[in-house]
Amino acid sequence: MTPSPAEAPADLVITGCTVLVHDDQERTGFEENAAIVVRGGVVEAVTTAGAVRDLPAVERLEAPGQVALPGLVNCHTHAPMVALRGVAEDLPTEEWFNDVVWPVESNLTERDVALGARLACAEMIRGGVTCFADHYFSMDAVAAVVAECGMRAHLGEAYFSSQGPQGRERSLEFALRHRGGADGRITTALAPHAPYTVDDADLAATAELARDHGLPVHIHASENRDQAETSLARHGVTPIEVLKRTGILDTDVLIAHGTGILDRDLPLLAAADGRTAVATAPRGYLKFAWPTTTPVRALRDLGIPVGLATDGAASNNSLDVWESMALTALIQKSTTGDPRWLTSRQALHHATLQSARAVGLGDTLGRIAPGRRADIILVDLTGPHTQPVHDLAATLVHSARSSDVRTTVVDGRILMRDRELLTLDVPAVVRELRERLPALLDRSHGRRIQDYTASALGTPPGSERVRYHDEYED
Repeated sequence: MTPSPAEAPADLVITGCTVLVHDDQERTGFEENAAIVVRGGVVEAVTTAGAVRDLPAVERLEAPGQVALPGLVNCHTHAPMVALRGVAEDLPTEEWFNDVVWPVESNLTERDVALGARLACAEMIRGGVTCFADHYFSMDAVAAVVAECGMRAHLGEAYFSSQGPQGRERSLEFALRHRGGADGRITTALAPHAPYTVDDADLAATAELARDHGLPVHIHASENRDQAETSLARHGVTPIEVLKRTGILDTDVLIAHGTGILDRDLPLLAAADGRTAVATAPRGYLKFAWPTTTPVRALRDLGIPVGLATDGAASNNSLDVWESMALTALIQKSTTGDPRWLTSRQALHHATLQSARAVGLGDTLGRIAPGRRADIILVDLTGPHTQPVHDLAATLVHSARSSDVRTTVVDGRILMRDRELLTLDVPAVVRELRERLPALLDRSHGRRIQDYTASALGTPPGSERVRYHDEYED
C-alpha cells in the first residue's frame, strides 16, 4: 500500500496490532501484525503493518500487544439510570420497581438525565462500547450528550399508555427530530415501554406509525417467565403473541430481554415480517433470580440476531458489555447442558456483528473491514491475567476485562487514548450529581411513575392501579 506523492494523509493509521476479522461466511479470525487505515470516518483498508510504514497520517496509533475489535454495542440500556446504581439491591422484581425505582424516577429532572447520560457514556467509552441503544425519558438530553461526547446511539423516548396519546406522540416527535443527528451517529426508534404498560390500541398505533415513518420499535417484552405465564393465564396469549396481533412484529423490532419467550412464540418470531432482534442482559437476570434466560440458541437457530446488553445500572450495577459477553457464553453452556455451546468465537460474533444487526446497523458496523464505519477499540493483552495466549478468542471472552480496553475510536475520532477520556469530564459530572442525590432519592412523596404488579400484568393501562407522574422537567 505505497502512497502516491499526491495522496492526502490518512486520518488515522493503527498499526502493529492483531485485528479481529470476519470472512464471507461470517467466521471470525485474527490477522496478526496488521494495520487499519481510516479516512473520512470509514475503514479504508485492513493490511499489514509493513504496508503502511511510510503512509502519511494525521494520527498514528502504535498498538503492539493489542487486539483491534469492532466497537462493542450495548443493545439495550437505560443510560441515565447510572444515577440509581446500587439504590435498590437484593429485591425481587416487583419490590424493586414499586418500592424504589419508580418512586425515585418520579423525581428525575432533565438535568439529572443529562448528568446520568454523561456518566454512562464515560463508563461505556472506557469499557469499549461505541454504540448504545437507549430507552428512557427526557431523551433530548441524552441526544445532546451523544452529540457532545462522540459516541453512536440508537435512541427512543419511552412511553406508557397512562400518559394518554401525548406519550406516543412525544416518542414519534423525538424519533423524527433526532433521526440522523450528531452527524449521522444517532438513529432513533419508537419506544413503547412494554405490553403490560402499553395497551393493544397504543401498540397497534405504534406499529402503524413505525410503518408510515420507516422507524423501528424498541420494546420490553416477555422479560421473564412470570410475565409470559401470567399473560397466558389471564388473557390466553403470551406477550410475544400480543406483539403479533398488534402488528409490532410486522415492524423492525428490538425486543429487550425475552427470557420469558416460550416455544409457542418461536414460530411467530421466525415468521415476523419485520426485522426482529433480541437483546440479552444476563447479569440482571441472575440478580433477580429469574429461572430462565434469553433462549439464545433457539433464536440463533431461527436466524434471529441476539445482541449483548446490560440493561440499566440500577439493576445491572454496571454498563460492562464485556461482562455480558462472558456471562452469556457461560450461562448458555449451563442452561443447554452443552460445553460446546456457546463457543468463544460464537460469543465474539454476538458481541460484534449480531449486536450491530440488533440495532439495525449491521451494514455499517460490527466488522473491521473496508467501507465500514471506523468504530474500533484496542484491547491490551499484555497483562498477567491474559497471558499466555493459547486461544485468542477464549482469552478475549473469558480472561480480558473491560479495563483492558486502551483506546476507543468512533467514526475515526479517538474518544479515549491510553485510558484517558478525551471528550467527557467525569469529576465535574460526579460533583454535580452528588449535589442532586438527596432530592433525587427522596421517596416521601409517595408517588411512582407506574405500578408493576405481577398478578395484574395485562391489566389495561389507564386503570386505577396506574399512577403516572408526568413530566421529567426542571
